[in-house]
Amino acid sequence: MLLYLVTLAIASATLAIPVAQRIYGVPSDRHDFPRSVLVGRQDDIDLDPYPNKPRLTFRSDGTFKITVFSDLHYGENPWDAWGPQQDVNSTRLMNIVLQDEKPDYVVLNGDLITGENTFRQNSTKLIDEIVAPLNNFRIPFSSTHGNHDNEPNITHAEEIRRELQVAPLSYTRTAPSWADGEGYGPGTYWVPVYTKTTDRNPSLILWFFDSRGGFSEGANSTALPDWVDAAVADWIQLTVSKMNAAWGPADQAERGSLVFVHIPPHAVQALQPGLNSTQDPGLNADLLGEGSTQATSDPTNNGKDQPFWDAVNAQIKNLHGVISGHDHGNEWCKREPTKDVIFCFDKHSGYGGYSSAGWGHGVRNIVFRSPKPSVGPETWIRMEDGETHARIVMDDSYN
Repeated sequence: MLLYLVTLAIASATLAIPVAQRIYGVPSDRHDFPRSVLVGRQDDIDLDPYPNKPRLTFRSDGTFKITVFSDLHYGENPWDAWGPQQDVNSTRLMNIVLQDEKPDYVVLNGDLITGENTFRQNSTKLIDEIVAPLNNFRIPFSSTHGNHDNEPNITHAEEIRRELQVAPLSYTRTAPSWADGEGYGPGTYWVPVYTKTTDRNPSLILWFFDSRGGFSEGANSTALPDWVDAAVADWIQLTVSKMNAAWGPADQAERGSLVFVHIPPHAVQALQPGLNSTQDPGLNADLLGEGSTQATSDPTNNGKDQPFWDAVNAQIKNLHGVISGHDHGNEWCKREPTKDVIFCFDKHSGYGGYSSAGWGHGVRNIVFRSPKPSVGPETWIRMEDGETHARIVMDDSYN
């Protein structure tokens, strides 16, 4: 455990170094593509992305339940007995929760693996352990990826490839090459949910964004940008435009949305001082600071997630909220006033990763009570022992 804490301290210190250059060149901060290029790139967006997988649908009673496991951190300290035992504990938690909750869908919201502790030769095999409970219960799911999933011995792309090899009900996909964070943020995609299997148009879109972070692979590893790449803003605009043309505008077609991204948007940091434990319930034990939100590990990068944040809120209509992990000691929700959008932290699920006495481990449940976006979903924290708290309804009346 001491070695792990030292590793974290070294990683944190390294993240404070300005991200001047990757091993393949200087990362771009802005993408201004000609209109002709953007129109052509709509061809990269397929509105039927899962022709060979079962359609996701609401239940016959009009509900759809999502359980979110966040920051599982498999693979810590593989050289001693303590590390593998944490993975055993995390798998036990997953099995207990899946058996009790019986979700329609699961989201693994980043930091699946503690990549800085893994060995190159077997790091992707940890994905097999993580998805085993989902395979056993035959529950469809999606993954986002976090800063600890990009390390010298593992990358987001490698985790995604392995997941698709070993999990038949994984709906994780990769973004077009021009919106994949220059190779280190490929996990940007969306998943449609239909009211009925026979419906032509989906009634809910689950959006997944790759916030990158961590370090590049190989011996000459360098710190990576810890924000959703600016090109994703163009991808959002093009995707929404194509959806609207085919299915009708979201506000007219009654199509709702929910966003998942591992590292919280930078705008969330301003919410913490104004939290009210009654109306914004949930653990608030992690002070948000350098590295806690997107584009804050290096002060010179502050605000570089703004194109993504602006596009999410301007383009994605009927947005119920934005869900993030990353900060293990937080599980609160709060309405972000500049965009008038609800933000919620996940619950730290894994026994790996940093923790503290009294925090515990659990999940965030999200239950859509109707396919209609005018009916907000209900969300709460469920602990491993079954205790629940911090229950809110994500609708216009909240905050």
